[in-house]
Amino acid sequence: MIQIAPSLLSADFSRLQEEVAEIEQGGAQWLHLDVMDGHFVPNITFGPGLIKALRPHSRLFFDVHLMIENPDQYIADFAASGADMITVHAEALRHLHRSIQNIKAQGVKAGVALNPATSLSVLDYILPEVDMVLLMSVNPGFGGQKFIDITEKIAALKALCLKINPAVRIEIDGGIDPVTAPRVVQAGADVLVAGSAVFGKPDRAAAIAAIMNSL
Repeated sequence: MIQIAPSLLSADFSRLQEEVAEIEQGGAQWLHLDVMDGHFVPNITFGPGLIKALRPHSRLFFDVHLMIENPDQYIADFAASGADMITVHAEALRHLHRSIQNIKAQGVKAGVALNPATSLSVLDYILPEVDMVLLMSVNPGFGGQKFIDITEKIAALKALCLKINPAVRIEIDGGIDPVTAPRVVQAGADVLVAGSAVFGKPDRAAAIAAIMNSL
């Protein structure tokens, strides 16, 4: 089943509880939470405290994407804040397998993210251990960027997953809208992060429906 995961990065931060409630009522089942530290990416967003504050007010699946250096120091905090999935960047880690084990030890699902220029080869010995692979279709750090065509990479990942671990979900983050969504789904993606294409629209339910209807 295809999931739309609206990205909180594009929401109105002065009314986050209402924003989250609006996308939940509008048909979303996932919420994508981009955590940035100003070091791994050139932007700073929020930490586990904000996620903990939102958790009692939503039944959405909290998809926490750590775009930070030294994520192992914070995995336990994000798990305790209410994350359902924690995804770490392969580029930020020396010991990816250990980090995935650390996430799973907290009782949450584990994902690994790859930047647009990062080869799928880094997944060779970790794919059996993860629940999701997130492929960036923009360079991470800011919302509203133009989609980078990674459809061949998605298709290659899908083939790899079918061979090694068919249960792995493939998430795409960056530039997703009703035009790009069908391209990435056709290539093999099943979780679509949408920021400005949802929170940038006045009618969030209609925006979510527009993406789903494009598939």
